[in-house]
Amino acid sequence: MTCIAYHRPTSLGAALELAAENPDARFIAGGTDLLVKLRKRVHASPAALISLRRIDELARVEVGECLRIGAAVPLADLAVNEHVRERLPALTDALATFGSRQIRNVATLGGNLGNASPGSDAAPPLLVHDARLELRSTSGVREIPLAEFFRGPGETALGAGEIVTAILVDGPSEGAVSVFFRKSRVSMDIAIASVAVLLEVDGTRCTKARVAAGAVAPTPLRLEAAEAALEGTALDEAACAAAVASVDAAIAPISDVRAEEWYRRHVTAVLLRRALMRLAGSTAAVPTGGGGVS
Repeated sequence: MTCIAYHRPTSLGAALELAAENPDARFIAGGTDLLVKLRKRVHASPAALISLRRIDELARVEVGECLRIGAAVPLADLAVNEHVRERLPALTDALATFGSRQIRNVATLGGNLGNASPGSDAAPPLLVHDARLELRSTSGVREIPLAEFFRGPGETALGAGEIVTAILVDGPSEGAVSVFFRKSRVSMDIAIASVAVLLEVDGTRCTKARVAAGAVAPTPLRLEAAEAALEGTALDEAACAAAVASVDAAIAPISDVRAEEWYRRHVTAVLLRRALMRLAGSTAAVPTGGGGVS
């Protein structure tokens, strides 16, 4: 792996100017994915690398009208951040099993999302929390719902010279609960399938349901049919059964070295059932068909 130059700007403006001046340059933060791909020659070596590690505004978590997570905050820091743990329990679940301690110490949320891997563990929890991304370039700043950011494996809505600068999440309603489950072959492996669920309940009725899955389609995605089956119900057995039954038609998994297509379908349904069991607080409210994950 060789490149012509390595830049370490200390301001976002300087980083964006460098990108504008060097169209073939690549941004790098933790480098846990990019460097591996460059070593394996998956990508041609860029003309330059622009490090984001010294830009303070990308490395902060701020609480205001919304929770603002800088794109370059290490995942290890997010895992112990009190605001993240309080507001985004599903994301906290995902971070607890994300890679190894060494990877979490350098990997970043912006990098994980920007990589646009179908199996991103961070994406489903953020999808159920209706996260938005702040994108910047020398032309200005814009926001985009995370659900509109992924275009395909490795493909995003980022424009030329544009980077993810922050992840924005509005505070959940009082009583909202969320959870994340994943299945992999071994610890630290990429997920075979993952599911995140968020529920808001008013009295005995579910007023809002968000369900998302990873590693079972070209992009992480919301399972809108499952959401529709849950919203407006008492989260009874029929509603939860309908949500679980809707999974098969909503996903498009592949067969690869990690799992067969049929097994990914099976696991996704089982993970959704387990998530609903956890959040509903009663196993009687959720169908038990489908068997365990093995």
